[in-house]
Amino acid sequence: QVQLVESGGGLVQAGGSLKLSCASSGRTFGSYAMGWFRQAPGKEREFVAAINWSGSSTIYADSVKGRFTISRDNAKNTVYLQMNSLKPEDTAVYYCAGREVPGATTRIGDYGYWGQGTQVTVSS
Repeated sequence: QVQLVESGGGLVQAGGSLKLSCASSGRTFGSYAMGWFRQAPGKEREFVAAINWSGSSTIYADSVKGRFTISRDNAKNTVYLQMNSLKPEDTAVYYCAGREVPGATTRIGDYGYWGQGTQVTVSS
């Protein structure tokens, strides 16, 4: 059973930065694709970024492209989301997700493992 635990959320002013981390307990983390999703109040959960098993391929939502960077450290069983130039519309609960195949996708249904989420609030 894989467990994912996010950390690094908080309150930041617009234009600021935060770095989210997601630690996995799985021994096969290095073979999983990982993703970040977010859900704002009253809205559906949406894709943010994803990374393949090796870190050689990444995908981003248009809304965060150029501002957010996903990365991973397989030796530490951890995936990261560096968020720069944050905007109030980035306010949401951010979820880490994993799938037991190497390739990254944008589809929520492709991910079988989810963390509990971490709140990110961007003030204007």
